[in-house]
Amino acid sequence: MSEPGTPPVVGIIGGSGLYEIDGLTGAAWQPVASPWGAPSDEILTGYVDEQKCCFLPRHGRGHPLSPSDLNSRANIDALKRLGTTEVISLSACGSLTETLPPGTFVIVDQFIDRTHGRPRSFFGPGMVAHVGLGHPVCRRLGDAIEEAATGIGVPVVRGGTYVVIEGPQFSTLAESNLYRAWGCDVIGMTNMPEARLAREAELCYATVAMVTDYDCWHPDHDHVSVEAIIRVLKDNAEKARELVKRLVPLLKQRAGTCPEGCHTALGQALITAPFARDPELVAKLDAVAGRVLPRQS
Repeated sequence: MSEPGTPPVVGIIGGSGLYEIDGLTGAAWQPVASPWGAPSDEILTGYVDEQKCCFLPRHGRGHPLSPSDLNSRANIDALKRLGTTEVISLSACGSLTETLPPGTFVIVDQFIDRTHGRPRSFFGPGMVAHVGLGHPVCRRLGDAIEEAATGIGVPVVRGGTYVVIEGPQFSTLAESNLYRAWGCDVIGMTNMPEARLAREAELCYATVAMVTDYDCWHPDHDHVSVEAIIRVLKDNAEKARELVKRLVPLLKQRAGTCPEGCHTALGQALITAPFARDPELVAKLDAVAGRVLPRQS
């Protein structure tokens, strides 16, 4: 756990194809217990250029977890318990536009959430809170990602809307065309409710959507082999590792509380009066909301 203004600890959530990162000094896999259940895996901790990092494979090592099975509350809570202050989400996705071909990294700035049945808040009966989500990603992190991606020569696009579907099936052609009509740029299955929960946990959050293929709207989609998609996925994962190595030292330069307000998102969000708060829920929120919701004695 950490207070605003403390030195940054960078959390990396790795998506499909990215189950570990190399180049960490003092690397060790660490189990983290969470009152919200089991995280996807142990968390790999270590340092890049003397900057502390925490890496969590979103689907677990070996990819045993589908998007609908992810315990995003436990994942975010576990990262917060290790002192994480900034979270970079690396996610494989499909493209909904001709201008974002496979191999492109998109620094997403908006989401449309089409998931259902996934717990999407740490709060609930006995402790109600409403955080702002108009701008769900941290622009400061986006700046650093753009600089790092440009530095390693990755095709990168700044800005885009990521539509998150429930899965595990891919979308129908009608759905794909609908999302294109909505102006969505990429499609995936994992970044919601992850982004919502990161905001509630007062973490800076940003997504790098790594395009592996065109979604089924594209006339050539059915002619693309699985082998070709896997090849792009592996290539994207290698580039993502290089991105992390270049990005993490840039984040070390951050001083003080995030000017975007990420680290203070709960400041005016709590609604439930102290006398009406559920002590059990308050206890579970010790990492996520401990800054504004001291544990009741």
